[in-house]
Amino acid sequence: MGVALRWAQAHNSELFVADQGTSDNSSDSKDSGSECSLGLVLPGGGARGAYQVGVLKALAELLPPRTPSPFRVISGTSAGAINSVVLASRAKLFRSAVADMELVWSHFRSEQVYRSDPWTMLKTSLHWFVSLVTGGTLLRPPPSLLDNAPLRDLLCQNVRLENIQRSIDQGHLDAVAVTAAGYDSARSISFFQGTDDCLPWDRVRRKGRAADIQLDYLMASVAVPMVFPPVQIGYEYFGDGAMRHATPLSPAVRLGADRILVVGVRNEVPDPVPSEPHPPSLGRIAGYMLDALFLDGLSGDLERLTRLNTIIENAPGKVIENEGEKLRFIEAFVMLPSEDIREIAARHVKELPWSVRMLLRGVGATSKGGAQLLSYLLFESGFTRELIDLGYRDAMASKDELLEFVQGKPVDVTAGIHGWSELEEEYTAQFKAPDFSDYKPD
Repeated sequence: MGVALRWAQAHNSELFVADQGTSDNSSDSKDSGSECSLGLVLPGGGARGAYQVGVLKALAELLPPRTPSPFRVISGTSAGAINSVVLASRAKLFRSAVADMELVWSHFRSEQVYRSDPWTMLKTSLHWFVSLVTGGTLLRPPPSLLDNAPLRDLLCQNVRLENIQRSIDQGHLDAVAVTAAGYDSARSISFFQGTDDCLPWDRVRRKGRAADIQLDYLMASVAVPMVFPPVQIGYEYFGDGAMRHATPLSPAVRLGADRILVVGVRNEVPDPVPSEPHPPSLGRIAGYMLDALFLDGLSGDLERLTRLNTIIENAPGKVIENEGEKLRFIEAFVMLPSEDIREIAARHVKELPWSVRMLLRGVGATSKGGAQLLSYLLFESGFTRELIDLGYRDAMASKDELLEFVQGKPVDVTAGIHGWSELEEEYTAQFKAPDFSDYKPD
């Protein structure tokens, strides 16, 4: 057993290890025989976050009316952080909270998220041009490509952050976490608000800090690097929580969850290898970077969880203990889009304001291969409604398994993870490595 524990630590999997008698993981404060604590993890993804709303809408319909949120712990990053906080602030009535989320997401316009009027876009473009040409001597570079001040106004009007504590006090929620990345400390900080049992943690490049969730934490978590401006919290500037967040399941586990619903926003079916490769445009490279930023950490963390659960599942009580440390079996249900969201985005590109379309066309984001970047910035109702419908259909296609998972029934699949192990096998079977037999270097 000690060998298994050392293997887990060597592979940076300490998020599933609880140190007894320390403040690193609050899950040890809960009795091992107590009822399972269900967690919800919502990763980032910009406008793709509408898919998460569709999945939650289906779940709300499967549960009885006027049911409180089934999630004791909710953790989100970037756009997922906004969805997480809305659910936490409305935990008493789950279906009502999801209905309000759907109302906002299904009527989104880009101008509600970032300034997209022609004058602002022209002024920003000229500002960047003058700064680059003069080396910043006449004008300092703008803090970001887009100004998301409208999003701050939208959140201020629609999210009641003070109700989070009410949800906790009424017993409908144990904790909610919002993750952002500090530019000076180079650390991922999970700001969490929860019960007294939820204790802070400190790991390499990752930290959990107890705090009343504030609007600045949300704005920091959605501050995509270079796209949206960083946000000052205390004496440090913070950016999108996906940066340096290599273990997105960690906050939920540390706050007490022992089974987790994960709602991703990327179809994991591999792209075919092109017969004639072409140099990627700037827009395609930017989309590739955002895709890696938002979602690669989740894939890696699920792979680690699969390996760990495989080791632990044959141990007595599915727990490995050694020298005061505990390695626990974490069940998970993974929901991922059944369709390629890039293709959906390409169908809705004309909904964007003309000025934004011209900007994205200039970097190649509206041409073939650039839809990845487009899908993160397309905050338009036609696109978000189609994603909500897709999430709803995907969840309903697995409604029996999803409902059983939420109700606490055991997951009878490999490594206790529904929807991921099967996908790994499918991915491996479909992936065809490029043929380099005829390759001749220049």
